[in-house]
Amino acid sequence: MGTPETSREPCPDRILDDVGGAFGMGAVGGAAFHFLKGTYNSPSGTRLAGGTQAVRMNAPRVGGSFAVWGGLFSAFDCTMVYLRQKEDPWNSIIAGAATGGFLSMRQGPGPAARSAAFGGILLGLIEGAGIMLNKVLSAQQNIPMEEAMGNPAGLPGLPPPMGHVQGPPPVAPESLRQDQPSSSSSWFGGLFNGKEKKSENTSGGSKTEVLESFDAPPVPSFEYK
Repeated sequence: MGTPETSREPCPDRILDDVGGAFGMGAVGGAAFHFLKGTYNSPSGTRLAGGTQAVRMNAPRVGGSFAVWGGLFSAFDCTMVYLRQKEDPWNSIIAGAATGGFLSMRQGPGPAARSAAFGGILLGLIEGAGIMLNKVLSAQQNIPMEEAMGNPAGLPGLPPPMGHVQGPPPVAPESLRQDQPSSSSSWFGGLFNGKEKKSENTSGGSKTEVLESFDAPPVPSFEYK
């Protein structure tokens, strides 16, 4: 049965995956811990040999203990998935409690109950921290997406974004609304600019038209009339 978590294998294969991961974690962590402990407790001159011997004797044992815990936890987790037919944090919490109680069953009902309560509380804290972290990360990822999908003010055809107060349309300055004569973009405008101003002043208030382009003169006809 598939899970919503893309980092975990489906339930039948999850047991072997967790057993291997737990053994590797326990072996590496136990090797580092017992190497330092063996080096510290060994006499001077044999510290390296003492640390290596401590790793050889204790690292496999710690890795095996982690592998047993991981295998039982995954087995109980898959059992809860099969019984409840859904994936949620309660499966992990119940699996942690069942694993702790099962491993302490030989010590009696009291220690088994305490171990089960400790395992359930520990897994509950881990699942709660994971849920809170996922919410924080998803909220930070959704904020840029909402800003990118928001409609900027003034875009035609689409409503403005939520919370946006639409103001009055921009008004052009008074100087831009007045009709201004267009100036030529070529160097001819600089030559004939003075003549145009003189013709406007001497026309007695009549409106003059400025040619925007210079048309070629007509071809002369040499026919005799």
